[in-house]
Amino acid sequence: MDRIDPADLALLDRFQRDLPLVSQPFAVLGDSLGLPEAEVIDRLARMQAAGRIARVGGTVRPNTAGASTLAALAVPEDRIEAVAALVGAEPGVNHSYLREADWNLWFVATAPNADALAAMLARIESASGLPVLDLRLVRPFNIDLGFPLAGGPVSMPVSRTVQATILRDDDRPLLDALSRGLDLTPRPFAALADRLGQDEAAIISRIADLIAAGILTRLGVIVRHRALGFTANAMVVWDVADAAQAGPALAALPGVTLAYERRPVAGVWPYRLYCMIHARSRPEAMDVLATARALPALAGVDHRILFSTRCFKQSGARLQEAA
Repeated sequence: MDRIDPADLALLDRFQRDLPLVSQPFAVLGDSLGLPEAEVIDRLARMQAAGRIARVGGTVRPNTAGASTLAALAVPEDRIEAVAALVGAEPGVNHSYLREADWNLWFVATAPNADALAAMLARIESASGLPVLDLRLVRPFNIDLGFPLAGGPVSMPVSRTVQATILRDDDRPLLDALSRGLDLTPRPFAALADRLGQDEAAIISRIADLIAAGILTRLGVIVRHRALGFTANAMVVWDVADAAQAGPALAALPGVTLAYERRPVAGVWPYRLYCMIHARSRPEAMDVLATARALPALAGVDHRILFSTRCFKQSGARLQEAA
């Protein structure tokens, strides 16, 4: 890992989830680390400015409060910069990566609803003059990504059952704000409540409800793994007929940081099962892949490994249109 202050590492490693739902959460973090509240806030602000963390906030389960997809373009090498720029210019594109593949520019797009998502993909297709490979989520097996930064690979929490029926109309601005990030102030929930015209206690209570329902998958420090030394990151896609058996086994492997099933595209992209491996080196990533290939459910299954070589954009999902 890149050199990092031990106190900074403790903040990142221990608080990627379960940010205390109290009026002054950074004071609680400080108490657990032996640091003043003001120093915790300052450290987080400095790491955000340096690009080591994206935000302190929430991650929203895909396709609950909005509509999202994973998509890709096959971009000629001499157009990569220009096409990546036009893709990234869409506010709803929150992740964009260059990967080693013929379909080389990959991005996650999120919109308030399915119509807005379709319109966004159509704009990208029209502006780029390239077909968009649209790979809709079928089911997640592990979508947490809050893995420890120190030590070796570990197993990640499995995806929980979501209770989408608890969603209310006024949850969208709250979820959108949490996806963008909390203010780094002593009372971030009060600042959020002021912006939304609500009461701090009500905001905290509602966030707890959304976490319990699985709509907020985690609340805490959202790190930028590449900036912290995890530069050998690979998406592996598997051509399985049925992901129901292989998916949970793959998601449970130490070193597999994401796993989910997506719809294949007939005649173009047959892969249905996906996983991510975040590693510090390619040999480390390949060791994890070798363990995955040895799973009985994946023995002999055709697969591809797509290492990411560049990050163009990483931000929180946008769940409502700009005012």
